[in-house]
Amino acid sequence: MLVHTAFDRAEQVARHWAASGCPIVFHVDRAVPTKAYNAFVRSLSDLPDIRFVGRHRCEWGTWGLVAATQAASEVMLRDFPNVRHVYLASGACLPLRPVQELIDYLAERPTTDFIESATTADVPWTIGGLDEERFTLRFPFSWRRNRYLFDKYVEFQRRIGFKRKIPNGIVPHMGSQWWCLTRQTLSAILEDPDRKVYDSYFRRVWIPDESYFQTLARLYSRRIESRSLTLSKFDYQGKPHIFYDDHLQLLRRSDCFVARKIWPFADRLYQAFLTDQDGAMKRTEPNPGKIDRIFSKAVERRTRGRPGLYMQSRFPAPGREINLTCAPYSVFEGFSDLFENFETWLARMTGARVHGHLFAPERAEFSDGQTVMNGALSDSAKLRDYNKWAFLTNLIWNTRGERQCFQIGPRDHIKGIEWNIAMDPNAQISVISGAWAIPLFKSNENFSEIRNKAAFLQHTERKHLDTLRSEWSKARIRIWTLAEFIEAPMEPLQTIIDEIGKHNQTGLAEVPKMADLTGFGQFLQNLKNQGMHPYLMGDFPVAQDQNEPQHTKPKPYLVR
Repeated sequence: MLVHTAFDRAEQVARHWAASGCPIVFHVDRAVPTKAYNAFVRSLSDLPDIRFVGRHRCEWGTWGLVAATQAASEVMLRDFPNVRHVYLASGACLPLRPVQELIDYLAERPTTDFIESATTADVPWTIGGLDEERFTLRFPFSWRRNRYLFDKYVEFQRRIGFKRKIPNGIVPHMGSQWWCLTRQTLSAILEDPDRKVYDSYFRRVWIPDESYFQTLARLYSRRIESRSLTLSKFDYQGKPHIFYDDHLQLLRRSDCFVARKIWPFADRLYQAFLTDQDGAMKRTEPNPGKIDRIFSKAVERRTRGRPGLYMQSRFPAPGREINLTCAPYSVFEGFSDLFENFETWLARMTGARVHGHLFAPERAEFSDGQTVMNGALSDSAKLRDYNKWAFLTNLIWNTRGERQCFQIGPRDHIKGIEWNIAMDPNAQISVISGAWAIPLFKSNENFSEIRNKAAFLQHTERKHLDTLRSEWSKARIRIWTLAEFIEAPMEPLQTIIDEIGKHNQTGLAEVPKMADLTGFGQFLQNLKNQGMHPYLMGDFPVAQDQNEPQHTKPKPYLVR
């Protein structure tokens, strides 16, 4: 048993092993203060079959862990000649099943070594980009304490083409540190005539505790089952998962003999599993694969999070997100310019929550004139613009289960989030290009001012449309020119309502009242005459008299 912390738990587990007749050899990390070490030795002095070995410094990824294991194994084989299998565990390991079941299980397999052992080409769990290179380069510097020197020395060896020779043609294998080897195999490794050669080689291998015994066992084992009897799971960074009290049922389902890494304060786990031989777990083949699906989901949650949830503890990294937001939403551009009371009509027809211009310069126009929305989101433009994308994703997250619809336009403060919306598969974007000209048409400003504003708004909208039409866009996007939309508004409106998916069941309802566009064609011609070419509206003919073409007059359409 390798111990470096939580000595009260290590003592508790050791007494559990000893109660079933298992001798134990301890190695305590040299970094542990002498006072704590002596207290731990005294606490176990009443047990007969207990040994302590010389202490090595056991830093992660270094040779000290192998040296500690070698020393403990030698004492085990020397002092306890009746031992048939040697089980390597840590102070953070916890037996999940009665120890006698493990003894019986190994007795039925007297020549089987349980050690995870696979070639570098066959393991998917190596982290950090060093597979074969961990065996062909030298690693004299600690990855944790001297990361800069570690990386620079690896880079230097790559640059000069340095490669170490693997001794005696052995094939490097890798696997879990936690094994259970037969006396025959373990003694053959420790008594090998070439052990000094192997030790010298693996002393400069990176993370040798996961390759030394895993490689040499292949030379001597009569039968290897390439698996560990200890349940140990790792996250996507290669760090071990820690089991807490609420993992009790999960650990029961694994049917494994031992699990690590157990939180030292998980009182419920220690109380539940350190029982007598009539404990709760049934006799069956260990099957950690039964819970692999849960760990896979945990890794996915850790790396990708929940779609649309942005939080301090796990801010999403680019390219890892499945969806940028948590639920579908609809964005409308130009509709509130063309139709009167469009928001009220859309809310009545779909049952969705319909906002105004969420990114208007003055304030966020929440539905029904609200000043604060779910999640304590303020309508303050200053707070909103501090992080516009966080504002929108928070709104959608905090209104889950309710479809959100809102307006945008070239007057709005949408710079910085255009690409986010365009690349979001949850976004349904409907645009009537050139509709921004209608409020200018109805304004009472000087025509020179109108001309300047029209030029600015058209330039802004054109750049926005280029973003929406980009090959990188993933949103559901529909774009109509103003001219083609007003010719037959029923079809696009019906399509939009169908996509939102909630229908008004009260019967037929009229489309919202369309703005009076009498004289709009002449207005566009006047802009052209002033040197500004309004092309985003489509083809609006100029009327020869006071009556505009019939297609520009609002018509009553019905939408089911």
